[in-house]
Amino acid sequence: MINLELPKKLRASANQAHQVAAEIFRPASRKYDLAEHDYPVELDTMAAMVEGLSDSGSADVSGATGGRKAEGETDSHATELLGNTNGGNMAALMNALETSWGDVGLMLSIPYQGLGNAAIAAVATDEQLSRFGKVWAAMAITEPSFGSDSAAVTTTATLDGDEWVLNGTKIFVTAGSRATHIVVWASVDKSLGRAAIKSFVVPRDAKGLTISRLEHKLGIKASDTAEIRFEDCRIPKDNILGSPEVNVEKGFAGVMQTFDNTRPLVAAMAVGVGRAALEELRKVLTDAGVEISYDKPANNQHAAAAEFLRMEADWESAYLLSLRAGWMADNKKPNSLEASMSKAKAGRMGTDVTLKAVELAGATGYSQRTLLEKWSRDSKILDIFEGTQQIQQLIVARRVLNLSSDKLK
Repeated sequence: MINLELPKKLRASANQAHQVAAEIFRPASRKYDLAEHDYPVELDTMAAMVEGLSDSGSADVSGATGGRKAEGETDSHATELLGNTNGGNMAALMNALETSWGDVGLMLSIPYQGLGNAAIAAVATDEQLSRFGKVWAAMAITEPSFGSDSAAVTTTATLDGDEWVLNGTKIFVTAGSRATHIVVWASVDKSLGRAAIKSFVVPRDAKGLTISRLEHKLGIKASDTAEIRFEDCRIPKDNILGSPEVNVEKGFAGVMQTFDNTRPLVAAMAVGVGRAALEELRKVLTDAGVEISYDKPANNQHAAAAEFLRMEADWESAYLLSLRAGWMADNKKPNSLEASMSKAKAGRMGTDVTLKAVELAGATGYSQRTLLEKWSRDSKILDIFEGTQQIQQLIVARRVLNLSSDKLK
């Protein structure tokens, strides 16, 4: 049974992440929202801190990678006997939540903590982990011809001797111009359909890889978002993540396992931004003389207070769903359904809470006097990337009804 009380080890790690968010991210948040594409130099301090904590054996404070349970990650011998493990996924989830409370764009820009690192952690072999375990890896999935339908990949990877040759274009690559490596989804044989889609680790300085454009975006402006072109881009044969064999029976399931790790993390980002907005809105309402009471029925309170209570309850449900998905990953339980449930719920909650906070705060919310309007812009992407709201609901429906993708589209 899931234990919703965070273990002491994770509380300490989450507290470290919160201090980073409060002391480094939040003070620089507006600066990099107004200076899109400028590299946040404060993150160099952050990277040095993460490396120091990693070398000392402390938990990482950024939370973008998640992945496998490392040796000694169980909370105690007692929890191991009870079959309850709180490992890398739960730690990453809590740290993503706390750092996103500071600034989700800066969180996505932390060196060596890209979404591609989560893919490496999820499916790499032990030998590949030794080579790529400490790189900064972005994730390149989306193409100009498709968005959330990840099976529609047209980028190709052709084996030529001891090298793979990649051709295609990827868009909306988070940290694409800053990361040292790019995890690229490409098909090794289009005639075999989605089963032939594999992940490849491509050094950003590889010949044939071009950063063709940086996007101007609605939110998360501290994070660079790139278009990348691959033109006869050659990489070593063993840079394909996991097995190079195409298993038609297994189909697309192998490469999609990455999302079971990353979707709860994106949900946690939305939970972090939502909490920031709720805390700021509470201050604004309190200063305006609006009392928020947990002892009175909502219908007997100020309309703004009643709305606040509704949003806070919605936030709590998103938080608990995210914890559940992360806990299941750590405990080796299939969590595809729960990962999509948490992503769908948290993404919708984040946009609802932040936009409503802007509305309830009035002129204060719409102006740049607070970060409320920024959080409303930042939160939208969290309902889109790693699979849109509609895609998550479709996945949930398939799992609940036990229907395959060809029977429920």
